[in-house]
Amino acid sequence: MNLRKAGDNLWNGLVNGVKSIINLLYGFTDTLGVPSYALAIIILTVLLKLALYPLTVKQMTSMKGMQEIQPKVQALQKKYKNDKEKLNKAVMELYQEYNVNPIAGCLPMIVQMPILIALFTALRDFDFVHAAHASFFWIDSLSNPDPYYILPVLVGVATFFQSKLTTPQGGANQQNMALMLYFMPIFIGWISMKFPAGLGLYWVVFNTLGVVQQLIINKKPLAKKGEVSGK
Repeated sequence: MNLRKAGDNLWNGLVNGVKSIINLLYGFTDTLGVPSYALAIIILTVLLKLALYPLTVKQMTSMKGMQEIQPKVQALQKKYKNDKEKLNKAVMELYQEYNVNPIAGCLPMIVQMPILIALFTALRDFDFVHAAHASFFWIDSLSNPDPYYILPVLVGVATFFQSKLTTPQGGANQQNMALMLYFMPIFIGWISMKFPAGLGLYWVVFNTLGVVQQLIINKKPLAKKGEVSGK
């Protein structure tokens, strides 16, 4: 019972912390002469993106590496098609050689997920100091879903482009990966239709920044372990 109470207190603290940060950033926009909760959420998104920068770079570099070594993985699959043990060992050695970690892509999402849920909870019953400043172009309040589904569509589009940049081409699981590439953006866009518009705004900005960052990383050549990327 004490553990449950401690968990509830921790969760309530996280939600209240998100609300406090949004109010703090709103106050900052007010001092700039452009009071806006939407702008406060955008600033929050940028700050979180900066905080996750080390993990995100590791994730994106690893995903880029997975793409580039895919032909080598396919060659190993053909070479050891009848010996799974040797195949797994050879693939792991290849990952180590190019400093690729298949599970690195999960780390930023694991860190971000509690914040996403806390933001959803915070915005659902947010007590805006000035309700007039909680609008965003065609949206009356960031606590309400987008009535025209524009943000959910943008959520799906941004998710698609980020997934497209990190999906390995070729391989035995190509059909499954292609299915996920198109299914996940549609699914995420669909569920965001019921979410507060402020959460949709956060997701669009976060993924758009991720696309830009991935494009920059993709321009750098993949380095083997011990080498310096870009040289």
